Amino acid sequence: MDTTPELPPNNELYEHYKFIVEKGQQPLRIDKYLMNFVENATRNKIQAAAKDGSIFVNDVPVKSNYKVKPNDIIRVKFEHPPHENLLVGEDIDIDIVYEDDDLLVVNKPAGMVVHPGHGNYSGTLINALIFHFDNLPKNSSDRPGLVHRIDKDTSGLLVVAKTENAMNHLSNQFAQKTSEREYIAIVWGNLKEDEGTIEGNIGRHPKNRLQNTVFEGDDAYKGKPAVTHYKVIERLGYVTLVSCKLETGRTHQIRVHMKHIGHTLFNDERYGGNLVLKGTTFTKYKRFVDNAFKVLPRQALHAKTLGFEHPTTGEFMRFSSEIPSDIQECIEKWRHYAKHAKD
Repeated sequence: MDTTPELPPNNELYEHYKFIVEKGQQPLRIDKYLMNFVENATRNKIQAAAKDGSIFVNDVPVKSNYKVKPNDIIRVKFEHPPHENLLVGEDIDIDIVYEDDDLLVVNKPAGMVVHPGHGNYSGTLINALIFHFDNLPKNSSDRPGLVHRIDKDTSGLLVVAKTENAMNHLSNQFAQKTSEREYIAIVWGNLKEDEGTIEGNIGRHPKNRLQNTVFEGDDAYKGKPAVTHYKVIERLGYVTLVSCKLETGRTHQIRVHMKHIGHTLFNDERYGGNLVLKGTTFTKYKRFVDNAFKVLPRQALHAKTLGFEHPTTGEFMRFSSEIPSDIQECIEKWRHYAKHAKD
């Protein structure tokens, strides 16, 4: 008896996810495979989607026990469009640093998602923007006002376009690498050099789609070129406070590049920075680090400075934001620890 799910009677299906299986992938049940690739997905939800005929491999609906093979094209489709396409304005306060007729600069708090996506369909910066502003221009991904983005648990400055001209002009500056973006980060370990440049193509991790990684040598083609310039601000014993300036803007760029050179961001759970990566084995030290994690319950990364040419006046504008209290308190803790460790 053929138990392959039938296509829904409504042929209007909307693609929510698409994955191409890596060449080196070993046979693995598709429900287990997708758990590594879809954020906030549970195995039960994936199995239910397969039962409903919503998971396709090479355009054929499959059951949850289907074993993926290299080069399989996996699509997850539903009869409704992705939630991120159904934008609803929400009355959420925005910390506006600067605003004129062309653009605004926003200081985003940690914990706020920039645009709706899987598991985060409300409470985002875009929900707030479309409530407060009418007729924002859309970027190439159909997201109103967004010129660039920063991660949910990264705090700091973003520029938002209010006109089509501003969107095009600002987007070109980011693409042409003429904008300025400086981040402040706390990283594990004591960097050997006072400053340096990290170059390494960044792409999706082959075994964990929720991470990115650096591809080098013969695999470099799997990623996109990325350049990060770093400078030590203060050495704090087993961690270091650094400034990172982006030449490119890849997803998780600073987080991936710093891990690549052996200095994962402090308390960056996704990349393993929520473990004690440097220091002693003493219980007292572990307790200190746990307390520092509680003070700063997110990756230690803040988009501090943002500079760009105004799309209408041509004036170069530079904005700076204060380091948030959670990162500042964590710095103070490590500063105190490092001082007394020397005594």
